Amino acid sequence: MLAISGAIGAGLFLGAGAGIRTAGPGILISYCLAGLLMVLVMRMLAEMAVAQPSSGSFSVYAEKAFGRWAGFTIGWLYWWLLVVVVAAEATGAAAIAHSWLPGVPQWVFVLASMAALTVVNLFDVGRFGEFEFWFGAVKVTAVVAFLVLGTLAVFGLLPDTHAVGLTNLTGHGGFLPNGVSGVMTGLLAVVFSFGGMELVTIAAAEAPDPSDAVRRATRTVIVRLLLFYIGSVALMVLLLPWDSASATTSPFVSVLQRIGIPASAGLMNVVVLTSLLSALNSNLYGASRMAFSLARRGDAPRGLLHVSATGVPRRAVLASVAFGFVAVILNFLAPDRVLPFLLNTIGAIILVVWIGIALSQLRLRRSADRTGRDLTTRMWGHPWLSWTALAGMTGVLALMCTDDDALTQLLSTAALTVVVLLAAAIHTTRARNRAKP
Repeated sequence: MLAISGAIGAGLFLGAGAGIRTAGPGILISYCLAGLLMVLVMRMLAEMAVAQPSSGSFSVYAEKAFGRWAGFTIGWLYWWLLVVVVAAEATGAAAIAHSWLPGVPQWVFVLASMAALTVVNLFDVGRFGEFEFWFGAVKVTAVVAFLVLGTLAVFGLLPDTHAVGLTNLTGHGGFLPNGVSGVMTGLLAVVFSFGGMELVTIAAAEAPDPSDAVRRATRTVIVRLLLFYIGSVALMVLLLPWDSASATTSPFVSVLQRIGIPASAGLMNVVVLTSLLSALNSNLYGASRMAFSLARRGDAPRGLLHVSATGVPRRAVLASVAFGFVAVILNFLAPDRVLPFLLNTIGAIILVVWIGIALSQLRLRRSADRTGRDLTTRMWGHPWLSWTALAGMTGVLALMCTDDDALTQLLSTAALTVVVLLAAAIHTTRARNRAKP
C-alpha cells in the first residue's frame, strides 16, 4: 500500500489546476514526460535496491559508486528535504483543519498532528505500516471513485450528463493553446509532484523479503502512474474547459460538482488532509531511517544508532521530527508566511537526488558488468535509457532557470548543496586522518 499510495500525493490533488492553467489540455504531455522520467528513475533505483536493500538506499549506493563524500552529501540533502517537507505538510494539514475550526489557532493543529505521528513512528514499524495502509486506502479509494465516476460522466452514463466528446480537448485554442512552451512550463509545474516514490526502497529494507518487496513495488509503477495521474488529469481536461475558473482552481472539486456529487469541496478537503498526513507520516519514517543509515556509516552522530526493543531508531525519529516542532513556533509567530517559506527552502533537492541515483546506477552497473555479477533486476536499455533520464533531469534544471520562482529555489538548492559538499569534504578528511596509524 505504501508503494501504491506513494503515487498519490497532495501534489496531484493540489497541483493539477496550476498545470492545466499553464499548458491547457497539453498538460497531458507534461504528465507523460514527468511520469516517464520517474519510471526510469525508479527502475534504476530498483536495479540497485534489489541487489542490496538498505535503509540508506540511494545514499548508500552513491557512497559505493563515488565514495564517502557522495553518500554523505546525498544522505544529508535528502534528510533535510524530508524534515522540511514534514513541517510544510503539518502546516498544510493544519490550514485545512483551521478552516473547519477557525476558533482554534493553526499552530495547535500543527502541534497535534506532529505529536500524534511522532508517537506512531516511535512504535514498531508494523504500527507505522498500519497507519500508512489506512491513509493510503483513503487516497486510493478517492482516486478510483473519481476515475469511475468521471469515466461514466464522459460517456454520459450518469443522471443529467451527456457524452462530452473531444470538445474541451480541441476547442478553446486547441490541444496546445500555449504551444510547446506551455507544455515545458507545465512539466516544471508537475514534475516535483512525483517526488516521494523513492521512499518505498527505504521502507522495503525492513520487509521480510526486501529484494522481492522492491521488485514487486517498482514493477507496477507504470500502471500506477498511468492510472492515477494521467487518468485523473485526462478526465479533468475532457470534462472541463481548460480556461474556465473551475478547471484552474480545483479541478477535482469542479468535476465532482459537475457530475452531481454533493459536498464535493468538503470531501476533497478530507482527502487532501489525509494525503498531507500520509506524506508527513511516510516522510518522517524516511528521514529517521536515512539519519540512522548515516549514523551507521559514521556520517551522523553515533547516538542516533540507539534502537528500541522493537527495532525502531527512536533517537533518529526524534532528531528528524525536531524541525516540525519548530514549525509550531513559526505558525504561532507568522501563520500566513510559514508554508511558502518552508517550500522555498527545499528548492530542487529532489532533482539532485534523482541525478545522484542515475549517476550511481551508471557507475555501479559498469562495475557489475565488469565483474560478471548477476543482477536479477536490470535497467531497461542500459546505458542509453539511463543517459536519457539524466538528460531529462538536466533539462528540468535548465527549465528552472527560465522561471523566476523556480530559479530562486534552484539557487537555494545550489547554495545548500555547496555547504553540504564542504561539510562532506571536511568530514571525510577528518575520518581519513583518524584512520591513519
